[in-house]
Amino acid sequence: HKMVRILVGTLLEIGAGTKELAIIDELFATKVREGAGETAPAQGLFLDEVYYK
Repeated sequence: HKMVRILVGTLLEIGAGTKELAIIDELFATKVREGAGETAPAQGLFLDEVYYK
């Protein structure tokens, strides 16, 4: 249930230049949490919209 928060934290670290973008592919391929960024706090995160095709 923390997946979105882990992804947001990782993307923030990528944006700050402390992690490489390639870590995202690695996280999805290996399904291993190590190497991901810090878990972002839940405050301020909300689901805005969902698209289905």
